[in-house]
Amino acid sequence: MKIIDAHLHFSNSEGLKQTAQNIGQLEYSAAGLCREFKKSDIVAGIVMSTPRRNTDEHSDYVKERVIEDEKIDCLYTCVGVNPEELIKSNRELVYIEEELRKDMTVGIKLYPGYTPFYVYDSIYEPVYDLAKKYRVPVAIHCGDTQSPLGILKYSHPLNIDELAVKHQDVTFIICHMGVPWIMDAAQLIAKNHNVYADVSGLIAGNEEQISNIKNTRLYVELIQQGLVYANRYDKILYGSDWPLVQMEPYIDFIKYLIPEEHHENVFYNNAKKVFSKIKSGD
Repeated sequence: MKIIDAHLHFSNSEGLKQTAQNIGQLEYSAAGLCREFKKSDIVAGIVMSTPRRNTDEHSDYVKERVIEDEKIDCLYTCVGVNPEELIKSNRELVYIEEELRKDMTVGIKLYPGYTPFYVYDSIYEPVYDLAKKYRVPVAIHCGDTQSPLGILKYSHPLNIDELAVKHQDVTFIICHMGVPWIMDAAQLIAKNHNVYADVSGLIAGNEEQISNIKNTRLYVELIQQGLVYANRYDKILYGSDWPLVQMEPYIDFIKYLIPEEHHENVFYNNAKKVFSKIKSGD
């Protein structure tokens, strides 16, 4: 079965390199990523880029971005947005549009919780206009934050409801299925025609840690309850959040959660539909 990984990370971030090292049995490099893709028949991956930061009038933007000297033909990106830079000037918006003109940029990524702005804040309106113009989805971090400095009220999935109603012609993706607010995320994808969810980052760790969670009945049932309640397997996208997990055992975990008759949609078809610029795997 062909797979599209709709949510992963691959950049020069020291934090991600350390995460991969802590997990072990995971080579954080282009060669290592390609091996994981080949092993699991992953035909395309979408890197969630983080916002560029630390800018001033006389310096270049500094940003965590895809490792550009290690090309992978089937790797696409969602351009990260820094709302604080949107406030300062139009340079951030110009940059986002420049990225969206590229064939390999297939969406936009917001990081509420890590940034103290609600997704329905007016500062984002020009970004949603660009999403509409270039017909790309907006992926939104929802739920828990890796950093204890994150502010969870901004990353609650219910914030997307107002946004989705206002922007009926833009597709939004609830990343991580809003964990731990999975039932709230389930209601949003059931209610709103333009809201999807990915199942990335439900677990972080190595094969043993994934197995332990898989055998934790209450956690597994929490996720399955949301999936069953929404009953919209045509709106669930597979994502790994690599390098937070090893790909093969995480794929097995998601297969365990999703009824087999929906595997092809969740692991491939839904991502092809939502990220319409993707060409790999045809």
